[in-house]
Amino acid sequence: MTTPSQPLSVIIATDCGSTTTKAILIEKVGSEYRQTFRGEAPTTVEAPFEDVTRGVLNAIAEIEELSGRTILDGERIITPNKAKDGQPKVGVDIYVSTSSAGGGLQMMVAGAVQSMTGESAQRCALGAGAIVMDVLALNDGRLPHEKIERIRALRPDMILLSGGTDGGTVTHVVEMAEYIAAAEPRPRLGMSYTLPLIYAGNKDARPRVREILENKSSLVITDNIRPQLERENLAPARNKIHDLFLEHVMAQAPGYKKLIDWAGAPIMPTPAAVGLIMQAIAKRDGINLIGVDIGGATTDVFSVFGEVFNRTVSANLGMSYSISNVLAEAGLANIMRWVPFAINEETLRNRIKNKMIRPTTIPQTLDELQIEQAIAREALRLALMHHKSLATGLKGVQQERTISDIFEQKTSGQTLIDMLKLDLVVGSGGILSHAPRRVQAMLMMVDAYEPLGFTRLSVDSIFMMPHLGVLSTVNEQAATDVFVRDCMVYLGTCVAPIGQGKAGERCTDYTITFQGGRAPEQGSLPFGELRLLPLGTDEKATVELRPAKQVDAGAGKGMAVTKEARGGVVGLMLDARGRPLQLPVDEKARVAALTKWYKALELYPRV
Repeated sequence: MTTPSQPLSVIIATDCGSTTTKAILIEKVGSEYRQTFRGEAPTTVEAPFEDVTRGVLNAIAEIEELSGRTILDGERIITPNKAKDGQPKVGVDIYVSTSSAGGGLQMMVAGAVQSMTGESAQRCALGAGAIVMDVLALNDGRLPHEKIERIRALRPDMILLSGGTDGGTVTHVVEMAEYIAAAEPRPRLGMSYTLPLIYAGNKDARPRVREILENKSSLVITDNIRPQLERENLAPARNKIHDLFLEHVMAQAPGYKKLIDWAGAPIMPTPAAVGLIMQAIAKRDGINLIGVDIGGATTDVFSVFGEVFNRTVSANLGMSYSISNVLAEAGLANIMRWVPFAINEETLRNRIKNKMIRPTTIPQTLDELQIEQAIAREALRLALMHHKSLATGLKGVQQERTISDIFEQKTSGQTLIDMLKLDLVVGSGGILSHAPRRVQAMLMMVDAYEPLGFTRLSVDSIFMMPHLGVLSTVNEQAATDVFVRDCMVYLGTCVAPIGQGKAGERCTDYTITFQGGRAPEQGSLPFGELRLLPLGTDEKATVELRPAKQVDAGAGKGMAVTKEARGGVVGLMLDARGRPLQLPVDEKARVAALTKWYKALELYPRV
């Protein structure tokens, strides 16, 4: 195993996705690390190959061809790097990998109280990179036999059981353990091993839980995730999830034993690795960030606020397989409001369903592109709402109540997502990373997230965040160097005052002072306008806002604000459309407003 202190000069990393295995080569150039070559191949976890290493070898072989470096010796990765000055390039220092092949890590979580230990367990599993199939709790409204049937039917990869504070009552968590034992759950992969079950609840209940579940599952006991009502302790259980994912789940998947032997660091679930690189960047730069990965079937949202990390999976929101769910959840009116032309309902529904049954197609006309990007706005918006509801402070804290009150409690803790304190949005997934124009990706995120004050936006160039996440466990400098220089495409900064007013009325006056001798710009920004000013990737500008008395630019209503804004491939976006953003209800007025904004940004220039 390579330790973080060991010098690395050549690194190969793969991400084994459900359909594609992506490999990247990272080399030290001078004092910094750069991503130099990449290769792709179909994932080979299913028949006829049933060996994940075939796809890995094929992707690495493509890098060999492109780079002129010899990396493979038959079916072996040559380590360490044997090249010296003037000699042929042979070998790499380390190989690392992530995987979501075979559907990723699918978990069921159980807690005593749905809005407390149930949600803590859910946050724990999501942060470890799992898809949470269901959350069971004593007060979830299901009868005992319904709970047992649900456990039997789902066949997860792993179960996380929590409940009770240390020293508290043991009866509730023991009751949940009995339901699991009665269900005799079977794992999704492999019939020859017992289902891994992590117990992370009241330590006083351990003897009873062991008695009930030891013979029914592969039981692992770790620290309570909610030792006290006001304290959450997720790290020990998350680490156990990673260990069991490697030992049990991955060991059952075809070819993974070989892959584990090749790797110089533990293989991680893809979303867990993305979460790690998000945390590394937030820590390095001392910032709050939100990251989103919008895929065909799911949308993952990651956030780091005040060093607290959260991740959610919206398993029913995606741009191909789940596109009809976006329509069902958002409603037709919410999708139509982003389309800059009149379209009847039936035509829109047909287009959406065509995408669902032909998930690999891409838009062929401007109309199709605009409809798809309208749907993406709603998927992003809904996924962030879902994330805000789970990324909360602890529920039920500092409230005096009886045990019956706890069971009735539905109130949410305060969300940790404060858009005014948000520094950076990182977008990923085909609809954002491969938008025909970068300004389209920027506006999709601005429309969906409605950032407040000053917020920087970026997209992942070729989805290498998983590779860099697992690499950060071995060499943080290599991971963050490549993340900033090769992975991230900085789009620019959005400046959005908070408040509303009539279209055409003054929202704020501004003065923008540029570095490098460029003449300053000043003007008045009326409500209902979007303006885009050029500001390059390495450029900075000082922006002074003098808002109208009912408008808050970040320091309070009517108070002037001066802040630094950083540029990008799109530039500096001044957004005076109002917060919260409200589009005109009348169709003609709405289409006119959208057309005006899209023209101002040259969003869809007609050729």
